[in-house]
Amino acid sequence: MRHWGRWNHGWLAAICLLSTGLLYAAEVVRVGGAHFPPYVIKSNLNESSGLLPQLLDSLNQVQDDYHFTMLPTAIVRRFSDLQRGRIDMAIFENPEWGWQGIDVAAVDMGLEDAELFVARDEEGRDQGYFEQVQGKRLALYRGYHYGFAGFNSDPEYLTQTFNANLGHSHDSNLLMVLRGRADVALVTRSNLYDFIKRNREHARALLISERTDQVYRHHAMIRTGAPISPERFAELLEELRLKGELARIFSPYRIAVMPVVADNSTAIDAVD
Repeated sequence: MRHWGRWNHGWLAAICLLSTGLLYAAEVVRVGGAHFPPYVIKSNLNESSGLLPQLLDSLNQVQDDYHFTMLPTAIVRRFSDLQRGRIDMAIFENPEWGWQGIDVAAVDMGLEDAELFVARDEEGRDQGYFEQVQGKRLALYRGYHYGFAGFNSDPEYLTQTFNANLGHSHDSNLLMVLRGRADVALVTRSNLYDFIKRNREHARALLISERTDQVYRHHAMIRTGAPISPERFAELLEELRLKGELARIFSPYRIAVMPVVADNSTAIDAVD
């Protein structure tokens, strides 16, 4: 009976521990991961790398209430995935990139990147080459919103109005410029310098604009009803900022880590 009592006590203790663990299990937050180098890089093996997985790892290490996990999506599909609850948030976004009319809250992440014009460096060509893109052969990323085009990402509009070739790779667009198949490519600053780091032989062959198409602050777009509130997510980002984690992850890619104002979340109302 003594052994039975000990076994029964141990069994009850295990049940209590299990129940406590279930009660305090971390809530899963599903973050959309669309191919967006160097933020998300999808390989042919369906595996993903890049800055987003690093950020999610840091978010998971700094607290135990939430478990951030990446769920694959696509540039053009991320809006519907968030609206129907397949993902809880989209990160490295801008409220002007098609989010108007969608019921989300935008959290300023305090990360700043830019879109640059890039051409092949040729004799007699200088910064004046970038003053006018009309009439030039453009290499653009399909689904992206560009400032010079009024943030209109419609493929037909871009091809007909700006003689644009729309691809799915920044690297391919830069190679088109280098090979003379396009006059100008628009590339994010972070991806451009990652490309140069990986392809040193091309560095001197590129003419990079001082002019920017757009300078943007990255936002997290969080759906209404998500497991985490915009305010709590902003607090976690601030904790990572103070620990130097954001600088460690993003500074090597020339993504500026900027100060954030106290109230950095904005609701974007849905259109009826």
